[in-house]
Amino acid sequence: MGLRWTDTIDIAIELSEAHPEVDPQWIRFTDLHAWVCALPEFQDDPAKSTEGLLEGIQMAWIDEVG
Repeated sequence: MGLRWTDTIDIAIELSEAHPEVDPQWIRFTDLHAWVCALPEFQDDPAKSTEGLLEGIQMAWIDEVG
């Protein structure tokens, strides 16, 4: 099974590799949502995202690049 919204660390790693030029501290949640859904391994329902899940992914991404 591919990535799901709750796979925050794995998603953060994939995003840091896919968008190395981006400072995740300043990303808009609309962009973050689109980028997560565009990951090749992502297989969850896009409508199941929440602000809390997106914030968790953003924080994990910040930790990943920090």
